[in-house]
Amino acid sequence: MDATYKSVNTNPWRFVPAESVKSFSRPERSDILSVTPQERIEAWEEDAMLGLGHFWKRVQARKAETATPEFADRSDAGRQLTEALQISQSLSSVAGDPVVVAMPRGGVPVAFEVAQRLGLHLDLLILRRIAAPGHPEFNIGAVVDAKEPIVHIDEASVRRFPLPPGYLNTERQHQIAEVDRHHRMYFGEDHADEHDLAGRHVILIDEGLSDAGSMEVSIHALRQLGVAIITLALPVASQDTLDAIRDKVEDVVCLSIPPSFGDVGDHYEDFPETTDQDVVRLLKEAKRSERLLN
Repeated sequence: MDATYKSVNTNPWRFVPAESVKSFSRPERSDILSVTPQERIEAWEEDAMLGLGHFWKRVQARKAETATPEFADRSDAGRQLTEALQISQSLSSVAGDPVVVAMPRGGVPVAFEVAQRLGLHLDLLILRRIAAPGHPEFNIGAVVDAKEPIVHIDEASVRRFPLPPGYLNTERQHQIAEVDRHHRMYFGEDHADEHDLAGRHVILIDEGLSDAGSMEVSIHALRQLGVAIITLALPVASQDTLDAIRDKVEDVVCLSIPPSFGDVGDHYEDFPETTDQDVVRLLKEAKRSERLLN
């Protein structure tokens, strides 16, 4: 059966089915002759994946590609976040001086700027995920750095995957060792009391948030450590993620909540990988600044 089509673009070879539009118009011959062979090939390829759903996804993707990112880099995000925190009432609390806690690695350059500009102590919340066997993209638990490591197992997620005998215990021990290794790498041979957050007001910072899973575990761990107040401070996050987390903290400061989120890196002009060496350097610089202030 012959389908009727209507042109919806300046390229008359790019079509959608007639039932999706109200009227039909045939492309002019002059328009058709002006189309290059390459454009015809591209149009035919697109028509192979025809449908309004795909069409609008493609439009949104192209809009995202041409959109100007909100932040020049992580340092710029930290500077903007500092201004937002100063304007908000987040820094006023009865829980003593706030402490800035970064989610490594990407959250550290953002948090460093905030801590420097507000004259606050910078700390880390080191978290290692426990992945499902054969499915590294799915987390079934996590280990969080503390004087006694905090192990969180998501029982609902565990039931979704058949676990080999001893898998959970082996992974738990492996990630505990990894948390300890990263702690020593970042802080050296320090004392546990230097990271005592009990009764404190924590400003928890990451580079951005596209899903709630790891952040929920982090918030749960901070509660177990006795943190009095948690302010979640983010340069950018998806609306769904904020909705899932908002009731779990006392305050949320988020600079951008785009309707089409994509990846965190899409919102930065410059988004290089933050290395372990970067984290160590920023922590040392923060410590030197803290000594000068005190």
